Amino acid sequence: MNNSTLRAAVLVLAALATGTASAQTYPSRTISIIAPFSPGTGIDILARSFGQKLSERWGVPVVVENKPGASGNIGTELAARAAGDGYTLMMTATTFALNPALSRKSRYDPLKSFAPVSLVATGLLWFAISVNTKADSMSQFVALAKSNPGKLNYASSGNGTPQHLTMELFKLTAEVDITHVPYKGAAEATKDLAGGYVDAMILPVHTIAALVQAGKVRLLAVLNEERSPVFPAVPTFREAGYSGVESSVWYGLMAPASTPPEVVRKLNGEINAILLLPEMREFLAKQGLIPAGGEPERLSRLIKTELERWTRVIAEAKIRAD
Repeated sequence: MNNSTLRAAVLVLAALATGTASAQTYPSRTISIIAPFSPGTGIDILARSFGQKLSERWGVPVVVENKPGASGNIGTELAARAAGDGYTLMMTATTFALNPALSRKSRYDPLKSFAPVSLVATGLLWFAISVNTKADSMSQFVALAKSNPGKLNYASSGNGTPQHLTMELFKLTAEVDITHVPYKGAAEATKDLAGGYVDAMILPVHTIAALVQAGKVRLLAVLNEERSPVFPAVPTFREAGYSGVESSVWYGLMAPASTPPEVVRKLNGEINAILLLPEMREFLAKQGLIPAGGEPERLSRLIKTELERWTRVIAEAKIRAD
């Protein structure tokens, strides 16, 4: 073995030893979880809930730092630039893959800037219409839209949101022309759907369940591969005759890309253990969410799939960021 080879081997062994030591001593001080949206949002609530459990299990403080702005880009860019030591994490969601697909100005690469830790939870999306819209099924709604091109409309909580892009995916699949009415948030959009001011909307179950039960909106399909026990009579999009429209909201925990794999695996194990706790599963159910978990690679695959899919939809629908 020559000197160059020996030197390289020593460096590799030193790096491995450092990584192992980091995992064994981690964590030994305060952990920060960046939530790139405002307090009270879904990401913030999950960051605080999981942060509290991590603190209880590890005996170190875990604080949540809200860094809202630019549809989550400000907080995400801060997390991407943080030291990869396991002491700065980020709770993120579907917009993590949507923003780079929507704007070339994004300063992070969803596939290279982060080390995925764990997929935390997913939530189902539903296709809902106003009770004033004369359709009792997806086929009837599509027929109505095709006979009145551009006259039906749909609400979303803003341009480039998961609900907006999913509806555009449906429009491409069903070949219908429905006018987009973007709102500044989900609350006002949902209110106008229930009031009959807009015809349709795609939204999570916890947002719409009470309105469905009150008879103020009608569900036509769930954007999932299987029916949901929440509303088992509502068919999937595939059952309604439209494949490839399956979509959901998701939440995941990320670390900067340079975080040692041993630390990522340790975090992943803790998140999976927390997801098995009965109180956490009950908490997620009340939020209309399904516990996820699994290896970090599961989140990696999801991000790659989401980025490819929404880049295509955004290009085909000619969507631009606000």
